[in-house]
This record gives sequence, C-alpha cells and structure tokens, in this order.
Amino acid sequence: MNRRTMIAAGVAAATAALPRAAGAQAFPTRPVRLIVTWPPGGTTDILARQLQPPLAAALGQPVVIDNRGGASGAIGTGELVRAPNDGYTFGMVTSTVISMPLMQRQSWHPIRDTTPIIMHSRVANILAVHPSVPVQSVAELIALAKQRPGALAFGSPGIGSAVHISGEMFKLMTGTDMVHVPYRGGGPALTDLAGGAIQLMFGNASSTLPFVRDGRVRAIAVTSAQRAAYLPDVPTIAESGLPGYAIDEWYGCLGPANMAPAAVARLNAAIGEIISTPAERARLLDMGAEVVGGSAEAFGRVMAEDMEKIGRVVRDAHIRLE
Repeated sequence: MNRRTMIAAGVAAATAALPRAAGAQAFPTRPVRLIVTWPPGGTTDILARQLQPPLAAALGQPVVIDNRGGASGAIGTGELVRAPNDGYTFGMVTSTVISMPLMQRQSWHPIRDTTPIIMHSRVANILAVHPSVPVQSVAELIALAKQRPGALAFGSPGIGSAVHISGEMFKLMTGTDMVHVPYRGGGPALTDLAGGAIQLMFGNASSTLPFVRDGRVRAIAVTSAQRAAYLPDVPTIAESGLPGYAIDEWYGCLGPANMAPAAVARLNAAIGEIISTPAERARLLDMGAEVVGGSAEAFGRVMAEDMEKIGRVVRDAHIRLE
C-alpha cells in the first residue's frame, strides 16, 4: 500500500467513526423532560426546580419540569415507567416509590420497571413531641407509651408516607400502642402537633425544623442511622436505646427500565457535580436535607434494601390503602 492509499484509508476509517463518536457524545440533542411525582410547592418540587437551571446549563438543553402529582407519587411514577427509555424522560421521586406498591397494587414495580440514576439527598425524620408531653428522651417516651397504651397519637402526611412508616417501625420495635392519625399533608399535621391536638410526630426534617427552631415542638431524636448535621446535639433513635432502628426519606432520580446507559451516565455525572458544590450543599442543609450523590448502582442497592425493610413494616403493621 503506497502513502496516498494509506492516507485515504485512514481518512475513510476516521470518517466512518465520526457518527458513532458523535452519537456517543450527543446526548442530549433536544429538551429533557423531568417528571416530578408530587404537586408544585412540596419538597420534591422545590428540589427539582433548584436542580433545573444548573442541569440545563450542564446539558446544554432545556430541562422541562412536568408535575404529575397524586396518590403519594404513584401517578407520576406510572407516567415515568411508561416513557421511552432513551434518556429524554426521567423523574424526581421520593422513597414512597418503594412503599406505595407494597400497600396497594400498582401496574409497575419500583425495582423491575425503573433505572436508578442518582440519589439526590436524604432527609431524616425528627421525632418531635408537643412541649406538654413529659418526656425528654426516647426511653422516657417508650415508658410513657407503655404506661398509657393507646393514649398517645402521632400524626403523618398520610398512610404509607415515610413519616407514617417511621412511626409504625417504632411501634413494632418497642411493642408500644400509639394511635396513627393521617392528615392530608405534613403542614396540617405539624399545626396540630404544635397546638397539642396530637402528642408526637416523626416529622420530615424539612418541614419540622422551623417548628423545632422556634420552640413550638421539642425534638428528642432523629430517625436516621447517624446524627443529622442540622441537629448535631439531637441523638438518633438507635443510640437512644433502640439499636437497629434506622429509616429516613430520600429523594432521587429514576428513569424507565433499561434506560440508555449513556444517558444514565451523563445525567449521573451532571447532577452529581451540581449537588456536590458547597453552595448547593449549604442550601440543602438549611432545608434539612443532606446531599448523597454517588453511583447509579449504589442508589439501586439502597432501593433494594428499602424494599425489604419497608416491606417488613408494611406487612407486620398490616398497612393497606383501600
């Protein structure tokens, strides 16, 4: 082969490779749809809208938020799993994506029908009591609950919420009898807690922190495995005499099943970089959320672990949605 033939062959090979390389680098080439599985104004929506501008800048394409709230995230998740798996549709979900199918039959499965992209953040629940409740610790609360079975009521934003699951896990592990009072949202439940209509709540930190900070309720523990950075002096329930107790609420990004690997990698890298900036970490911490990030595979493992853990609580506490 002479020099001219060699050059021609090299150019032909390089040209043939260009479309493949461009295709691998191209995602996204058009707007990306971000389904938010809760209505506007809630924590999930706020986190998604904080993410939207920097993610659009990182991807070089608009990110269009599509709120599909209802049925504790089940409606939006159903929309998500039916979307094309090319990467142009993904969703911001909460850990209720695990609990909902366990309590009520759904047309989708949270593990089989989704692709993990990245865990965005975690929010511990705060075990808070009304100031009139004569307890300062988890041990004292357990003792009071056993002395007065059925007399203490805890509120939640609804059946199957992470707040509800936290309370039912506590009851199962302590053998106590407390009454669950479901509300239509965390706000009304916290208002009743502050007013003394209910005695305690395993409240989402994002919404409960303002009540703790102004003294309307008293925090005696957090539900997470480690102490929360925003309440460093408040112990975990596990270290307060209930070893093995650990549950929190997470927010994460999922795609449909078998989502294009290149799109998963691109979104994971872009979102991971955004949430790891000091400014974003500080902003989330002020909301009561702690950044997680990490690989898609790590997120998938957490989902599988939660499926088992929450499944036990749902089964043993006989939690069902009609």
